[in-house]
Amino acid sequence: VPSSSAMIIFNLSSYNPGPFILVGIPGLEQFHVWIGIPFCMIYIVAVMGNCILLYLITVERSLHEPMFFFLSMLAMTDLILSTAAVPKTLSIFWLGAREITFPGCLTQMFFHHYSFVLDSAILMAMTFDRYVAICSPLRYTTILTPKTIIKIVVGISFRSFCIILPVVFLLTRLPFCRTRVIPHTYCEHIGVARLACADISINIWYGFCVPIMTVISDVILIAVSYSLILCAVFRLPSQDARQKALGTCGSHVCVILMFYTPAFFSILAHHFGHNVSLTFHIMFANLYIVIPPALNPIVYGVKTKQIRDKVVHLFSTKSTE
Repeated sequence: VPSSSAMIIFNLSSYNPGPFILVGIPGLEQFHVWIGIPFCMIYIVAVMGNCILLYLITVERSLHEPMFFFLSMLAMTDLILSTAAVPKTLSIFWLGAREITFPGCLTQMFFHHYSFVLDSAILMAMTFDRYVAICSPLRYTTILTPKTIIKIVVGISFRSFCIILPVVFLLTRLPFCRTRVIPHTYCEHIGVARLACADISINIWYGFCVPIMTVISDVILIAVSYSLILCAVFRLPSQDARQKALGTCGSHVCVILMFYTPAFFSILAHHFGHNVSLTFHIMFANLYIVIPPALNPIVYGVKTKQIRDKVVHLFSTKSTE
């Protein structure tokens, strides 16, 4: 009977394969160097925009409100979403560094999927904040106390963690004895699972149903909240009050549309769009992880007066020094 340590070594050697090869964007290999330039520029905008947003929310006392706390959490999650994939993608495009270790691949995949599910949960929490602010303005500070906000943040972070962690274990149980070439710029669950020489039906079932059902439930709750918000807005007596109430929701609605529209398009194309070329799908998946994180701080900066004023003040004081 083999010892337990020998069994562990055997399991690690058979279930922890050698490095995977990330191809990049299949069919556009000769343009990788050029494609990397706009990707890098958008990524820099995303990092700078979200860092400025986090800095302003941290140092400005007037921005220490529930809405801006959730916004700072969204900025941090967006940084994780883009940073999990973009640096590695650029190293493939510019340096030809296509290898990624199996643990590295699992780590990248975990943070990519985790930040996606967490982004969705944060947008739902922000909708709840807007719902309370517009439908129960007098009770806003008693409902959204610091204690309640901490509970919401811990709850949505833990929920996202519990949804994505099983995906890692579903991949580690698979044997990889065939090709280790991934036709993508980063590791994602089903893309890696398809390389296994074993039955992956549980991976497909879990990978499609659980995160998607979670995101769909978030979308339903957001839709219900906004229908209640609109009812409350149209009951307001003056046109001025209606415009002000809708104005506070404008930036949030833009961010919701930027997040969910391409996400559902990508998911549907991935599972049902057999006529959609792989090149288009990979290109779209790459744009998705840089464009919303780059646009979110810009949308909030333009549409939220408090942030707009603070940004103008920040840069005007720096230029006068």
